[in-house]
Amino acid sequence: MKKINITKLANLLNGEIIGNKDIEIDSLGQLNEAKEGQLTFINGKKFEKEWATSSASAAIVNADTNLKPGENKAFIKVENANFGMIEALHIFAPPLASFNTDIHPTAVVHETASLGKGVKIGAGVYVGEEVKLEDGVIVYPNVSILDHSHVGSLTQIWSGAVIRERTIIGSHCIIHPNASIGADGFGFEPHPQKGLVKVPQIGNVVIGNFVEIGANSCVDRAKFSSTIIGDGCKIDNLVQIGHNCKLGMFCIMAGNSGLAGSVTLGNGVVIGGSASIKDHVTIGDKATVGAGSGVTKNIEPGKTVLGYPAVEGRFALKQWAALKRLASK
Repeated sequence: MKKINITKLANLLNGEIIGNKDIEIDSLGQLNEAKEGQLTFINGKKFEKEWATSSASAAIVNADTNLKPGENKAFIKVENANFGMIEALHIFAPPLASFNTDIHPTAVVHETASLGKGVKIGAGVYVGEEVKLEDGVIVYPNVSILDHSHVGSLTQIWSGAVIRERTIIGSHCIIHPNASIGADGFGFEPHPQKGLVKVPQIGNVVIGNFVEIGANSCVDRAKFSSTIIGDGCKIDNLVQIGHNCKLGMFCIMAGNSGLAGSVTLGNGVVIGGSASIKDHVTIGDKATVGAGSGVTKNIEPGKTVLGYPAVEGRFALKQWAALKRLASK
């Protein structure tokens, strides 16, 4: 078990230590669950009252706190406790799954595939024709990367993910287990004799740099052209992104949310959990869609919408308050 003296840890976090400087930290813990020897964090006034009953030996706190650590405990004061805890998590993080060989003997790598320096490929992986994996790509067991796809440097693709043909993935991305990237978009046309006729989906998916796609999420390829996920987007688990959608940079989509086909998100858009966005809708830069909302029309930049159907946030709250008053009569 890794142990780090609290003084050394404070130096690593560029923080100021207050209290007992001889504490040894062996792990991290949640404020109300941490045990002796563990480090926790307090990121706001509303959590400070929980410190009195916490068994943690130390906490990362904001520099402006007036809270005292108490007897035989310590605080590491940093400019921002959230960022301080992120750094601490990196320090204490256990190693990722290891590879005994760079290319597992059970992996199938097409002879035309191109592998950069330091590429690692796990057991049961399939790498198709003309696939290019840049330097430092890690492909965990039982991943399929189909023909003519391109994966940028230092990207990680976790077990069970399927990367369909012609997909382009940038550098420093993380594709979590069982994600589906580049499957057919959901396109069908009613036909008087044949029922529903499948519309061929001949485009692809283009994913930028520093993108994270959660477990069991799906990003469908375009009917033509590309479905695009911009740099820095973070997609939670169980998210659906339909064909021909275009996401700007640094968008966030929480779990169970979904975009129908041809939705456009500006930069910095936040989509709450279980929210649904109708096809061909445009959501402007830095707009927020509340959890469980249903968006049926365009949203202006910077707006917050709530409800089903979604309306401007303040108006939605007034509606709910009015309904509450009616229900109480």
